[in-house]
Amino acid sequence: MTLSQVGAVEAADADPSAPAPPTADRSRRTAWITLGGILAALLALTALSLSVGAGEVGPGRVLDYLLDTGGARADSHLALVVGDLRLPRTLTALLVGAALGVAGAQLQAVTRNPLAETGLLGVNAGASLGVVLGIAVLGVQTSYGYLAFAFGGAVLASGLVLAIAGSRGGGSPMRLVLGGSAVGATFGGLTGVLIVNSPEAYDRYRVWVLGSLAGVEGWTTLGQLAPVLGVGFVVALLTTRPLSALALGDDLARGLGHRPGATRAAVALAVTLLTASAVALAGPISFLGLLAGFLARAAAGPRVGRLTLLAGLVGAAVLTGADVLARVVARPFEAPVSVIVALIGAPTLIAIVRSRKTAALGLTDTAPAESSGRSGHPEEKPPRPDVVIRRGALSVLLPRRSALAALGLAAALLAAVVVSAHAGQSELDLGSTFRAVLGYGDRLDVLLVQKFRLGRIVAGLAAGAALGLAGCLTQTLARNRLATPELLGVNDGATAAVLISVTATGAFGAWWAGPIGALVAVAVVTAVSGGLGARGYRVLVVGLAMSALASAIIQVAMARRSLSSASSLYVWTSGSLNGRDYEVAAPVLIGLAVLVPIALVVARRLAVLRFDDNVASSLGVDPGRVRLACLLLAVALAGLAVGVCGPVGFVALAAPVLAGRLAGPSRVPVLGSALVGAVLIVLADTLGRVLISGVEIPVGIVTTVLGGPFLLWVLLGRKGNPA
Repeated sequence: MTLSQVGAVEAADADPSAPAPPTADRSRRTAWITLGGILAALLALTALSLSVGAGEVGPGRVLDYLLDTGGARADSHLALVVGDLRLPRTLTALLVGAALGVAGAQLQAVTRNPLAETGLLGVNAGASLGVVLGIAVLGVQTSYGYLAFAFGGAVLASGLVLAIAGSRGGGSPMRLVLGGSAVGATFGGLTGVLIVNSPEAYDRYRVWVLGSLAGVEGWTTLGQLAPVLGVGFVVALLTTRPLSALALGDDLARGLGHRPGATRAAVALAVTLLTASAVALAGPISFLGLLAGFLARAAAGPRVGRLTLLAGLVGAAVLTGADVLARVVARPFEAPVSVIVALIGAPTLIAIVRSRKTAALGLTDTAPAESSGRSGHPEEKPPRPDVVIRRGALSVLLPRRSALAALGLAAALLAAVVVSAHAGQSELDLGSTFRAVLGYGDRLDVLLVQKFRLGRIVAGLAAGAALGLAGCLTQTLARNRLATPELLGVNDGATAAVLISVTATGAFGAWWAGPIGALVAVAVVTAVSGGLGARGYRVLVVGLAMSALASAIIQVAMARRSLSSASSLYVWTSGSLNGRDYEVAAPVLIGLAVLVPIALVVARRLAVLRFDDNVASSLGVDPGRVRLACLLLAVALAGLAVGVCGPVGFVALAAPVLAGRLAGPSRVPVLGSALVGAVLIVLADTLGRVLISGVEIPVGIVTTVLGGPFLLWVLLGRKGNPA
């Protein structure tokens, strides 16, 4: 079922005068049965939450307190455990879960994407930045201070997203999503800048970011944000009917008397209020909004009102159950609730997407391929013909524009290397730098440049080239400029493998762990989703689920380590070249020497995959073999890069886009992507070393901060067309 068909069904179902088809009664009965089951489960989980916890107060005593049997409320111990601890905590879990569920359903409806998540509006990133600012700059230490700064940061981020999305195009769903992604990336990078230079801020942040309801003590915290939650729920309720009309399209919605721009602004307001309050109360519990909306849609269909109600109930039930498990699985300690949510949600989401109910979710089997032609750019001149170089019986076809682009990128790379070798805290002039590179001059200068700077530069060149080439292969394979190896869980798998190797061996720097973890992650995702030939949405959903689970496990592993160990590992998980040298870069250079020629060989066949599989087969290309070869190449390259410098963001996304702009759309920019990736890493690392005197900003944080504006420039800058 397409999105337009879903909208038509919603409109017909919302009209009471329309005759109900025979399936409508069955759908309503199913919805009522589902609603009854969720309410029963929610009541049971609420009773369990009130009965489980510290204080050795069982269900009987809890019931006595609630009913005030025999003057039970006069018992100070019972009043403390039930009245001041369990009741506020249970009610907070119900409200926060409902808020995230409703916000997820609303965001999925307004963006017309069943995989939309509440973090798309930058709320989580804004809240995190607010908390870190409060800790690192103002020394905030109280839960009330965290709450205030988290809410303020969340509202600020959402306001920026609304301003970006509404500046051009009337706040379309695509602009809303892209604006949220860009703001979230930039705010996340700024958070990393503050954390990496403040061990105290990182120590508090790494606990808060896991999400927990343990800090809810008494009614004060909940009472401060209950009015905000109430306003968010009311606004969400008022937008259900306009959202049903909006599913028909903006023109039809206007014809029915609705205002699409105002509807989207109201939904954004509701999502902001609900999610910001939830993050302020319990921390950034990711994945729950996506899970609740997905489960509700699978159970109740696409009707917005029913979907919103069920999503709120599902969110409340899941978070309450996760909070109960968090209290009992690791007694006498508490497990992070975000990990419990991921452990519950990931298998559930995978089971649903593999079932036959996915047709009701509004998911299409394939994504439309991006056009590689020039119809959208009539002002661009046709490319000049390629140059043929002949030498006796041998001839080589040299693409003119691609060759010129490669030469220009090589020159830019040389300039970036020179700048990076020269830049630093020591006072070396340019002449001394060149002499030191060649081994002449002062002994200390030679040691500084050749031993430390050049080794680090070579490691950055290797990692950047690997990331750029991996991104090029992935984007061409998926026919989508937003596709990166991260979608297949490569970064999270490689990061988890490196952390496991650190725990097992006690030493850091095992480059081989990154490729192994990346291959394992991709193997799991492809196997669970049904193989390489699986439908695109299956791979995407399974990748999201596995990434959420891996990220939660990584955060727990970091939180359990000592502060000094966790701080150094956090720098690496942010993407860093600190301490990298020739020895670390050697495996990546060997891999590039082998894999780049292979990628150049398959580039021509890869270009054919831009068309339909039938067209590719008629041209003598086996799509399955080419996809497998490209996937293995991309995973190996990305895994090697993560093993060297950690999960550096946006390079795999930006390098192919920039290389394609330079080389033109007629060729797959394999070599150009590798060169651009190397330039980006070297320049970002140089900027991180010299931007703040005496402080080094990891290269991954620099690329993340700059990646948000780049994303907007690439995807929103073409005459208002976000596609």
